[in-house]
Amino acid sequence: MTDRRAIPPYAQESTWAAADGHVVRRIDWPGGSVPRGSILFLPGRADFYEKYLETLDEWHRAGWRVTASDWRGQAASGRLGKDAVTGHIEDFGVWVDDLAHLWERWVTETPGPHVLAAHSMGGHIVLRALAAGRVKPDAVVLSAPMTGMNGPPLPLPMLHRVAQTMCRIGDPLRQAWKWSEKPGELPAARSHLLTHDPVRYADEQWWRDHRPQLVMGPASWRWVERAYASWRVLDAPGALEAVDVPVLIISTASDKLVSHSANLKAGKRLPKGEMMALGAEAHHEVLREEDAVRDPIMARIADFLDRTAPPA
Repeated sequence: MTDRRAIPPYAQESTWAAADGHVVRRIDWPGGSVPRGSILFLPGRADFYEKYLETLDEWHRAGWRVTASDWRGQAASGRLGKDAVTGHIEDFGVWVDDLAHLWERWVTETPGPHVLAAHSMGGHIVLRALAAGRVKPDAVVLSAPMTGMNGPPLPLPMLHRVAQTMCRIGDPLRQAWKWSEKPGELPAARSHLLTHDPVRYADEQWWRDHRPQLVMGPASWRWVERAYASWRVLDAPGALEAVDVPVLIISTASDKLVSHSANLKAGKRLPKGEMMALGAEAHHEVLREEDAVRDPIMARIADFLDRTAPPA
């Protein structure tokens, strides 16, 4: 059983440099004596890989060589806004470029088959990179990918125009929503958005207490505006239809952060898309749910990878 509040002694934390020199944090698990293949995992917005140690270690124990990475501007990989807590990016294309740069080097360092896995915003960026032909994995696993936001039921172009207006009438780097009365403190009702498991939810605060550099709050208005712009790229006819690799999407109808209906639509557009649709039993962080929910998810992922990325 994995200790979710400790870096395993056989995992190694290090950094890698993006094309422009920006230093990004990573963690690596060695592969087994008989290589099963390699998995690269990317977390979501305001996320950090420490939250997923359990899942990453489980893949490692199944024989996979595992790598996880921050996104630049998040976790322990610096900040791009005016302060230490606001999530900001000038364009999601920066993250697409970073992923492509990491992928190009990572596949030469690791045994195949090569799998991309990502959560939430990470899933969105992976889809952008796939649609643009910037990465070519053997298989992809997406946990509650951000193919759309669970927000106002307005047309995407209208939502984008509102965000553009908010960037024009004020500082685009200002926070787009309220966090909590006490800076750095998680909102009280947040747990009900993420997982039914109070102990796994508490793991996140433990890591934030012990590694304060991981703390991040709301996104900037520029992040919101660029998110809508990026969604329009994926929404364009032919974008997802061009992704010719097997993709498993795990999505839940009770997700209050990303759009389940958008994920269902994306799954149908992907030529080799598969969907694991959940209901009230799962909140947004499906990989951090209670065992009764999480165990079947991990089993479905293992089955998907056995079929789509069998051992070399």
